[in-house]
Amino acid sequence: MPITRAAPLTCSDIARLAEGEALILAPAVWEGVAHARAIVDAVVAGGIPAYGINTGVGALVDTAVDAGALATLSRNLLMSHACAVGEPMPSAWVRAILAAQINNFAHGASGIAPATLALMLALLETDCVPVVPRQGSVGYLAHMAHIALVLIGEGEAVYGGQRMAGAAALARTGLSPVVLGAKEGLSLINGSPCATGLASVAMARAMRLAEVVDAVAAMSCVALGANPAAFDEAAMALRACEGLQQSAGNLRSWLAQGAEAAPVEGARLQDALSLRAIPHVHGAVRVALAHAAGVVNDELASVTDNPAVLGSPAAPRVVSQAHAVAPALAIALDSAGVALAHLGMIAERRMDRLVNPLVSGLPKFLAGEAGVGSGFMIAQYSAAALVGENRRLAAPASLDGGVTSGLQEDYLANPTAAALKLLALVENAERIVGIELVAAAQALDLARAGDAPAMPAGVARLHAALRQSVPLYADDQPLAPLLEEGARLVRHGLPVVQEAAF
Repeated sequence: MPITRAAPLTCSDIARLAEGEALILAPAVWEGVAHARAIVDAVVAGGIPAYGINTGVGALVDTAVDAGALATLSRNLLMSHACAVGEPMPSAWVRAILAAQINNFAHGASGIAPATLALMLALLETDCVPVVPRQGSVGYLAHMAHIALVLIGEGEAVYGGQRMAGAAALARTGLSPVVLGAKEGLSLINGSPCATGLASVAMARAMRLAEVVDAVAAMSCVALGANPAAFDEAAMALRACEGLQQSAGNLRSWLAQGAEAAPVEGARLQDALSLRAIPHVHGAVRVALAHAAGVVNDELASVTDNPAVLGSPAAPRVVSQAHAVAPALAIALDSAGVALAHLGMIAERRMDRLVNPLVSGLPKFLAGEAGVGSGFMIAQYSAAALVGENRRLAAPASLDGGVTSGLQEDYLANPTAAALKLLALVENAERIVGIELVAAAQALDLARAGDAPAMPAGVARLHAALRQSVPLYADDQPLAPLLEEGARLVRHGLPVVQEAAF
């Protein structure tokens, strides 16, 4: 169902648009966009000095630009700022940035021409996706310039699965390039839409992972004979943390035996912290992600263009500020990254307990025939390697700093770098939890071969769902494809988890 932008979009809206949903702008949005454009036209007609409209940008702020060269200024800004490098971003990421840009202009304080905005919407609608290299941003500018190139018939785009010149892509879709007017070049590269678009994709995946990981941890708890008393409702109520309560409640539901079954009894009076502290760690992750999502939504609800266009055509105001810098966003995304690193850390520790014959009570390394087979011994190595990578990635991008544009931009928060880093962190965390998922299913099967009690109904459903695409492992094929399938299931939310009533 199409998303109508009357009020500001949320990060969940942006994530849906990234995956192909359609976007419609409400009539009031178009009225506000036209009003702001009329203000820019009045500034130009009146010769009123205004940053980025009739001046250079950055350290060239004091360089006046003649009215006859303003369209050239807009075009040249795209050409000089389109200097991102590296491998192209996935199309879904670029769609997210494009959607966040449209949302920013829809506030009606940028002065973009309605025709330019309509072409951006058309790129989303036709899935004509600009090619945007991943690297080269200290906050904004470069990535968005590559998107804007396609609007003027330059750059490259992917259409119908083929990469081609921007002009050719527009022609294939029946669209025509626009000629940019005053300020449009600056607006198209400015603000925090790049960071908010990427962050929205990362947050959608991270929050889905936060739901799945409770279920996967429950599988590990059953396989290891963990004591469910650690998740007792009255005991959990002693700690004030909404995220903890939610994760603990999920664990109790996944581990519930039903009215007819005997209650589960743990093999030990007190388990290791990687089992006993599941709701504490998972709950802390939920809290951090909820905070980060709130900051992303605040950013999407804000005008982040510089300068902002205010007033009316009769009394125009163009106000320079620093809304594009987005330190709150960068800090929140860094915090979410640390949380995801913790999520991967505890998942790998649970996975190690599943394979470690010193503590598991299960066949060594979950091998059907230990010695002849190594089972999941080296899968734990892979999980540990990903944990190490996430530990390095969790270093804050917001503290990187940097000085650019001849000391004019002498403080940088690096929100785009924080968002890109978060995407890498969440992918690694998905893979770690995917490894735990496949190992836990293996452990449950091996445990059932002995005198283990029946699995709780929820865990049994999860185990059965996994076994539809991941067979019991017998060292008779490469393990990597099974782990990849585990990660894929985690990434897409595991249908049995999405269907759970709790």
